[in-house]
Amino acid sequence: MSFDAKALIRGVGAPSLLKYCFFIQISREPVYNLSMAIKQTPEYSESSIRVLKGLEPVKQRPGMYTRTDNPLHIVQEVLDNSADEALAGHGKKIKVTLHPDASVSIEDDGRGIPFGMHPEEKAPVIELVFTRLHAGGKFDKGSGGAYSFSGGLHGVGVSVTNALSKRMEVTSYRDGKVANLVFQGGDVIESLKVRAANKEDRKSGTLVRVWPDQKYFESGALPLSELMHLLRSKAVLMPGVTVTLFNEKSKEEQTWVYKGGLKDYLGQSLHADPVIPMFEAEGFADSSHESFAEGEGAAWCVAFTEDGQALRESYVNLIPTSAGGTHESGLREGLFQAVKSFIDLHALLPKGVKLLPEDVFARANYVLSAKVLDPQFQGQIKERLNSRDAVRLVSGFVKPALELWLNEHVEYGRKLAELAIKAAQFRQRAGQKVEKRKGSGVAVLPGKLTDCESKDLAHNEVFLVEGDSAGGSAKMGRDKESQAILPLRGKVLNTWEVERDRLFANNEIHDIAVAIGVDPHGPDDQVDLSGLRYGKICILSDADVDGSHIQVLLLTLFFRHFPKLIESGNVFIARPPLFRVDAPARGKKPATKIYTLDEGELTAVLDKLRKDGVREGAWSISRFKGLGEMNAEQLWETTLNPDTRRLLPVQLGDLDFLQTQSLMTQLMGKGEAQARRELMELHGDAIEVDI
Repeated sequence: MSFDAKALIRGVGAPSLLKYCFFIQISREPVYNLSMAIKQTPEYSESSIRVLKGLEPVKQRPGMYTRTDNPLHIVQEVLDNSADEALAGHGKKIKVTLHPDASVSIEDDGRGIPFGMHPEEKAPVIELVFTRLHAGGKFDKGSGGAYSFSGGLHGVGVSVTNALSKRMEVTSYRDGKVANLVFQGGDVIESLKVRAANKEDRKSGTLVRVWPDQKYFESGALPLSELMHLLRSKAVLMPGVTVTLFNEKSKEEQTWVYKGGLKDYLGQSLHADPVIPMFEAEGFADSSHESFAEGEGAAWCVAFTEDGQALRESYVNLIPTSAGGTHESGLREGLFQAVKSFIDLHALLPKGVKLLPEDVFARANYVLSAKVLDPQFQGQIKERLNSRDAVRLVSGFVKPALELWLNEHVEYGRKLAELAIKAAQFRQRAGQKVEKRKGSGVAVLPGKLTDCESKDLAHNEVFLVEGDSAGGSAKMGRDKESQAILPLRGKVLNTWEVERDRLFANNEIHDIAVAIGVDPHGPDDQVDLSGLRYGKICILSDADVDGSHIQVLLLTLFFRHFPKLIESGNVFIARPPLFRVDAPARGKKPATKIYTLDEGELTAVLDKLRKDGVREGAWSISRFKGLGEMNAEQLWETTLNPDTRRLLPVQLGDLDFLQTQSLMTQLMGKGEAQARRELMELHGDAIEVDI
């Protein structure tokens, strides 16, 4: 976030600080909150700067690197390494042992971690893997890489496990030798020892024993049911690989090995009988594919049920993605397009019924396993896939496979079409009931509003767009079914001190109020939200300083005069990119366009390209001066498409309503120049300045 310091000093740019009154959150990562800064000490000097070294960042902020409710995720990091070995075709067995002293062992029969000296770092490779952040064998995705497809990408996985463990013992069996290394709290306490293998040790693989440090976790106990589900899913996704869990204390042992794969697993897990037989298929790119690297693709099994809780599981390179992501969006898109194509081909859709993706997807149960060469996850714990290309990757294989299957089994296709049409009719009837409750005195909608076709409140969204030119691109690039566009001319009025009965004197505010269908109100008013026309009200402005100012003025409007919309979670901020990087082809990856929100993301992308071996300057960088410079396709791909955009929900921060109101008066009030100056002097160094 940035603001214009000179304008602030003049007393007219202070609203840019308002952003920090709000707790704008996506996933688990909050934007900086001004109320936190208020509590900080004003002392700030050279001695205030501390440089964290080695694994200290993990110990200081473990929640940035792993789940801290229990140690399962740090155990999973070790397990994922063993699974990556099996995925690469170098292992057939994985064994997890629960010891009575609360430690956990993970053993595989892979290639074993190399323990020779690293040519550049002059330290044993096995030591670097467990003690250095961003060190690992999975960055090299070229043809000569040790892992073409893997879940580990950040190179911090097992080093996090080491940092948050009281003790860790590592044994690597490789090349007829055995190497041992012991750590304590992330530091080496028994240096590397290598010996010749005896008869019992003549094997290859890795054995890691971990003692999690309970002080970093809310509970030191491993959730056994989650661990068993994780191990079972690994066996399902790797047919022929044997996964074993042994409890030394109870002497119980469980073994999973699946040869039937996804279909057997889904069939055993369904909560209701499927309406049609389960559909199982897979698709992977070959060496001649134009858009994707050889081996990229997905395997999936889908079952449609009429009742019961839907079962949905997805994985990327064997990593469970509990929060879904773009690969699931690709499956949804592929299913919808295939079913819609079948319905259109056989003229099954009744007049007046519009089919939407959720009508097909609502009763879908599935297990999806995607293989992506260079997956981009949201957050270190990899719960959600963010790779934009994964939508096209998965849908491109799912759609033709399901289309062929439906047309080969027309009877099943008609049953599935009937299920989807029934869901669409129910959704439309529910929308009509809401419309009737609005009454007959509805105001005439603004002429510049380009409305959407759907009447489904949960599905509809309106974008308040800065500028007519950007509004034109948004109109052409939007989804006409569910997305409305309301262009705004210039900067909106600062409404903090405007009386409610004078609001409609301003045309822009009048149009916003009429378009969303809710009257201005106060925090304690009884508000009728039945007239609300859109489930999401999205502020869309340029990614520069002026765009931030417009966001602030609109946030002021909603907080002051439409507070119930913020309270009910209807207000969002769309985040368009500031830069576009045109990257050349690299290895198996074709030439791509990469969009970044700010300079921080741009730096990270360029660092990644350098690591991929791209020659310095072989890429080109474009900076968008405003939304008007983006064509309809770019605006859709980066900002409007629900599968690839970044949309931030607006919520109150950790101050209560009255405290936030007082702070906003300081920031937005006309007679508060001195208070704003004091606030800037105290906290100005906490904000990046864009002059």
